[in-house]
Amino acid sequence: MTIKNKLRTGIGFLFVLALICCGLSVYFLNRLSADAGAILKDNYKTLQYTQDILNVIDANDKPLSAKQFAVIDANLIRQQHNVTEKGEQELTDSLTVIYNDIKLYKGEAAGESQLRSQARRLIYGIMHLNMDAISHKNDVAADTASRANVLVAVSAFLLFTIAFTFAVNFPGYIADPLKELTARIRDVSNRNYHQQIDFKSDDEFGELGQAFNTMTKKLDEYENSNLASILFEKKRIETIINTMQDAIVGLDEKMIIIFANEVACSLIGLTTDQLTGRYAPDIALENDLLRNLLVNEQSRLKIFADNRESFYSRESLSVSSKSKVIGKVIILKNITEYQQLDEAKTNFIATISHELKTPISSIKMSLKLLEDDRIGNVNVEQRQLLENIDDDARRLLQITGELLDMAQVETGKLQLNFGSTHPRNIVDYAVKAIKFTADQKQVSIKVKCDDTLPEVHADLDKTTWVLINLLSNAIKYSHEKSTVELIVKKHKNDEIEFSVKDHGKGIEEQYLSRLFERYFKVPNATADQTGTGLGLAIAKDFIEAQSGHIEVDSEIGAGSRFAFTLKRAV
Repeated sequence: MTIKNKLRTGIGFLFVLALICCGLSVYFLNRLSADAGAILKDNYKTLQYTQDILNVIDANDKPLSAKQFAVIDANLIRQQHNVTEKGEQELTDSLTVIYNDIKLYKGEAAGESQLRSQARRLIYGIMHLNMDAISHKNDVAADTASRANVLVAVSAFLLFTIAFTFAVNFPGYIADPLKELTARIRDVSNRNYHQQIDFKSDDEFGELGQAFNTMTKKLDEYENSNLASILFEKKRIETIINTMQDAIVGLDEKMIIIFANEVACSLIGLTTDQLTGRYAPDIALENDLLRNLLVNEQSRLKIFADNRESFYSRESLSVSSKSKVIGKVIILKNITEYQQLDEAKTNFIATISHELKTPISSIKMSLKLLEDDRIGNVNVEQRQLLENIDDDARRLLQITGELLDMAQVETGKLQLNFGSTHPRNIVDYAVKAIKFTADQKQVSIKVKCDDTLPEVHADLDKTTWVLINLLSNAIKYSHEKSTVELIVKKHKNDEIEFSVKDHGKGIEEQYLSRLFERYFKVPNATADQTGTGLGLAIAKDFIEAQSGHIEVDSEIGAGSRFAFTLKRAV
């Protein structure tokens, strides 16, 4: 039987019991109503009729009047139509005969008095007969009420017992299988496919149990069939990771170490068993390298391994699934060879730049001597050649200076001499140094620097160099007889901003993000506008070394604005 039919049967059975109980109640109520009606309709009315007749007869000893005869006639007729008890008809007939005799005496007191006595006896007989009947019928009604109470109580008790049993047991019949099924589903969600349900019934629950058992068997077969291939793929991936020359550490979303290849174990100084499955921050408490990998976001790390210093680049990759981060992989690439080559390149550039400064200075000294009339006169063509040589020597000296500065930055040997100075001093030094170049191109420099500005904490020489470089670039890209604006103002509560704005052709937006890269040059620049591509890169390093920030804004046709900030002096 299906669950639907079982529900229908159970509810129908309760409905039938309720109908039976209601039917019994209605039946006994009707019985009681009928018994009470019989008493009122039959016996009580007879008592009323005979009492009215008796009242007339006993009213006085005088002969009955016509009005009294009318009362007796009416009640006697009613009584004749309301005879209900055994023997009542005979008494009523005798009373009728006596009454007719009373009518015949026509006022003779002696005969009428005797007849009245007989009539009284007959009336009392009718009354006693009906009173006995009332008593008997009352006992019958009481017995009916008692039996009704017992039967209704028993029926109600049986109905309540059955309904209570149904209410207690039937929900469990529905809920218990669902509860067991829910528990089994939770186990299956935890990859425990050895779950079986035994619903001993031939209804929908039995079918559900069979379907669930079939599902778990299929899942178990699928799991076992794919487990070997999954293990094989896992082993192959581990082999690939272990053969890589880079150190690789994998963590899940809870910072538990999932894997670490042999290179990573060697650098960290722990075995795979000591790392895998452990909480990474706990290990980091006693391991400096792992702590640096988890906490610091440095792109380059210096690690002492294999009895020598090695350089590694750190890269962190987040692993996501459906927009949710489920872990990350930390990769350390050995860049020692490239670092050594970079240092060799830097040292070579620094050496060459330093060695070139001496002959270039000698060339400039020789040019000064040749320009002196005391050495001898030169013609126009020779003077033009001397000017060209002087320009080239000046350019070479500038290039070697920038290369030396870049070498200092790359090798970490940049030395800053911090001090407190007013922004006006930096501005004045820079404007004086660039004034000759500006005058040659007829470019005016408009300075706005309030004397009430606070002092800044900076390296005067390096900051002046940066401002000169920005002014020099602004003059290069400005039109003749134009203006370059140099503005110094408060940027934040603890910073002062220096900005240089020109009104040249501007820089395309696609090149703005690369302006501060080393050796980058804006395309389509004229020969007198190009340089080494190191000036802005060095300027950025100088400003950031002083805890400042440098930026650029530009618009084609409107010019460019370069600005940097310095901290206020405490």
